[in-house]
Amino acid sequence: YAMLLSLIFLIVLVAAVVGFVFRHEIKTNFESNLNLALRDYNVTADRHSEAVDTIQRTLHCCGVQNYSDWERTEYFSQRGIPRSCCKSQDDCSEEDLKDLSKAKLKVFVDGCFFLVTSTMESKMSVVAGISFGIACFQLIGIILACCLSQYITNNQYEMV
Repeated sequence: YAMLLSLIFLIVLVAAVVGFVFRHEIKTNFESNLNLALRDYNVTADRHSEAVDTIQRTLHCCGVQNYSDWERTEYFSQRGIPRSCCKSQDDCSEEDLKDLSKAKLKVFVDGCFFLVTSTMESKMSVVAGISFGIACFQLIGIILACCLSQYITNNQYEMV
């Protein structure tokens, strides 16, 4: 049991170190995937489009760096900026969303990439604290399992 707990502890430790070392690559990968999701955004509500809409609605943001990122997409040429960027759904018309200067007043202007990464970084202390707590319990479990094993081994020869 102690060996199994030690193995799980080492796997979690390695995963944490790898996540910390490659955090910049994770950010870069997220940014490129968000750019791809914007480029391939469509009305048919596929998973990527729904994810973009959810991020924009939840975090009150629009585009990757800012709302003008939508100008380079095929969706913008057809329908303008998506409605998920609107500050108020009642005050957003399709004509306003097709014109960037009018849309600036009606949509969220901040980009989603910075908001997502800053939200993730602000929650990292909570994740690190919970992980540290779990690691402490695992170490206590390893120590107690070793003590129990030692106790069983020592008392085995005294029972006669």
